[in-house]
Amino acid sequence: MKVTFKDISKQYKGKYALENFNSELENGIYGLLGANGAGKTTLINIFVGILKSDKGQVLINDVDVRSLGIEFLSHIGYLQQYPQFYKNFKVMDFLRYMCVLKDIPKEQGEKRAKELLEIVNLSDASTKKIGALSGGMRQRVGIAQAMLNDPDILILDEPTAGLDPQERIRFRNLITKFSENRIVLLATHIVSDIEYIANQVILLKDGQLLKQDSPQALARGIEGKVWNVTATENTIEEKLKHLKISNMMRNQDGIHLRVINDEKPDAHAVNIQPNLEDVFLYYSGDGERW
Repeated sequence: MKVTFKDISKQYKGKYALENFNSELENGIYGLLGANGAGKTTLINIFVGILKSDKGQVLINDVDVRSLGIEFLSHIGYLQQYPQFYKNFKVMDFLRYMCVLKDIPKEQGEKRAKELLEIVNLSDASTKKIGALSGGMRQRVGIAQAMLNDPDILILDEPTAGLDPQERIRFRNLITKFSENRIVLLATHIVSDIEYIANQVILLKDGQLLKQDSPQALARGIEGKVWNVTATENTIEEKLKHLKISNMMRNQDGIHLRVINDEKPDAHAVNIQPNLEDVFLYYSGDGERW
């Protein structure tokens, strides 16, 4: 399976939400990373047919999805940001209902729903009402419904929003499990959601594609631009005003700043290994200081 975005543009009131976006996806996990308002949800809504682009094409295996009609939806599994569930539905009944909407035969759907509840560790909750579930459990119901039709393309829009750290880890592990032999497009503004599971990161800012590469390659691209700088109580305020800082930690020998800067920020600064959060700040940070 191959998905191609070709010159996708979308404007709202004369301002670009997406501008000449080009990308190609094959099997694997793609982290669509950008700050709120970067264009992530707009791109996803164009992809799944909720929005029409002003310009450009979405192709599946070099065929324009518009020519595929409703058949295109059979390739897609989708979990939107903050999905709204019928709270009085029991979990298994909800999945049965979704099977009907997705035109999955009854016997096949029943088997698939039970398999997915086992995978997402919700078999014991199958008779519980969705309204009684925790946020993390509801998200697992959401990814189960997205996988009912065994899609070639799984699209997840901010899937870990509002989850606690343990549920975030559980959900990331599920995404990895479901990524075999399919394209997974995961939109997020939270670097940790994709740093260790994404094959490639698509970095968006103000509707424009800044970079697309593996997390490791992106980090290598800013080697020599991340520094450990030690400050004192007397110097910290000045450094906070003039340096782009991704982290700050106090210990016995001073205040340690993780600084993103093209040049050595002071005589005692020491180069350190970049991570994906540094990459995000380097390319998409707006330059504001503390």
